[in-house]
This record gives sequence, C-alpha cells and structure tokens, in this order.
Amino acid sequence: MNDRIEKRIELKASPARVWQALTDHKEFGEWFHINLEGPFVPGQVTRGNITYPGYEWLVVEFDVLKMEPKRLFSYHWHPYPADPAVDYSQETPTLVEFRLEEISGGTLLRVTESGFDKIPAHRREEAFRMNDGGWSEQLQNIEAHVAQKP
Repeated sequence: MNDRIEKRIELKASPARVWQALTDHKEFGEWFHINLEGPFVPGQVTRGNITYPGYEWLVVEFDVLKMEPKRLFSYHWHPYPADPAVDYSQETPTLVEFRLEEISGGTLLRVTESGFDKIPAHRREEAFRMNDGGWSEQLQNIEAHVAQKP
C-alpha cells in the first residue's frame, strides 16, 4: 500500500478564487460538506460536523499548519474517523496539502495526503481507500463550487 494519496485537477478559476474557496471556512464548508465552527488560522485547530446525511455525528478537526496565499494550504487531521466510539486523538494524524499553481485558463490544484504508514495497521487500508475516493469526490465538489460561484 502507498503512504500517500495524490490528486490533481485543473480548475477554470483564478488562483485567488480557488484560494478563497479553500481557506474561507464558510466556503470550504459548502463544498466539503462540513459545518465549521470558525476560520482557518495557522497554529490553531478548527473543527466541525460533517453535513453528509448519515455522517452528521462525525466531528472533524483540522490542525492548520500553513496558509501561504494562493500557493499552499496545509493541515493535519485524522483520516476516516468512522467509529464514534473510538478516540482517534492518540493516533498520528496525516498531513493534507493543497498546492495551487496558475495555469493558462485557471488553476492547477494538487491535493496530497501523506502519513498513512503511521495509521494503526488494523485500519490503515480502509482509511487509505476511503480517503482516496473521498478526495476524488471533493475535487469534483470544489470544481462545481468555483464554477457556480465565480
């Protein structure tokens, strides 16, 4: 199994527009389907409940690392915390990085999630599989979001 997920998409939106969709917590919440309690701030944790039907019980925490405008947004989180009875806080989180690059006609957005080798072996494969599919869906979500709200 690979240690990292890497996805990319070309968006027909400026880096400034994509940056806003990624880092404004209300916009992020719209396309990511999460109700965040507050803004993203480097060095702070932002949390919120998933809004996908059937997953509303799920609270996700984003430990924000870097926000380099129109270039890099990164955070740590616990991938696929699927069991509400489990405390995932003792696990080593994965690192999520969004990298933006201006291209002709828009922005190349790359998302990388790494550190799956540190996830406990009994849930590593499922967490990787679920997040791999999840990132494919989330890139479609942000693409639709920036197209609908230019």
